[in-house]
Amino acid sequence: MTVTLRSATPHDLMAVGALHQRSRVAAYSSFLPPEALADPTPEAMGRYWVERWVWEQSTHRMTVAERDGVLAGFSYLGPDDEDEPDTGLLCAIHLAPAERGRGVGRQLMVDALADMRARGWRRAVLWVLRDNAHARRFYERGGWQPTGVQQPEMIGPVSTPQLRYARPL
Repeated sequence: MTVTLRSATPHDLMAVGALHQRSRVAAYSSFLPPEALADPTPEAMGRYWVERWVWEQSTHRMTVAERDGVLAGFSYLGPDDEDEPDTGLLCAIHLAPAERGRGVGRQLMVDALADMRARGWRRAVLWVLRDNAHARRFYERGGWQPTGVQQPEMIGPVSTPQLRYARPL
C-alpha cells in the first residue's frame, strides 16, 4: 500500500471537502454534540474549498495524500496574517477516518514544514481545538508547542476554544 503526496488541483476540491467533513465528524464527535457536526454537508464543504481556492491559490498550498490512488488526507498552508512575515500557518491537516494512526498525517506534516522552510519562513503556527486531545498529541510529537494564545471557534452552533501552537522551522 503506497502513499503518495501531490499538489492539489481544482478537480480535487469537492472530494477534499467530503473528506474534510468526514474527518471533522470522526475527530470531534467525542467532545462536540451531533448538532455541531451536522453542517456543513460534504457537498457544502466541497464548495467551501472551491471558493477558498479561488482567493488563495496564489499564496496557499494544498497537498493531497493518496493511498493506492484513493484520497487519504490533505494539508493546507499559507502565510500567517497575524504574525511576522517570516511565519507560515498550517491551516489544516485532515485525514480519512480509516487513515488515523497510519502515518499519513505525519507525512503531510513533514511535507508542509519542508514547504514552509522552502518559502523562507522561519516559524510555523497552527490552531487546534483545545478538546481535540488526539490532534494536540500529534502536533506535540511533531515539535509544536502551545503558545498560550486561545480564541473561540464556532462549529455549528457551538463555541469551542482553539489553542495556538508554534514551532521553529
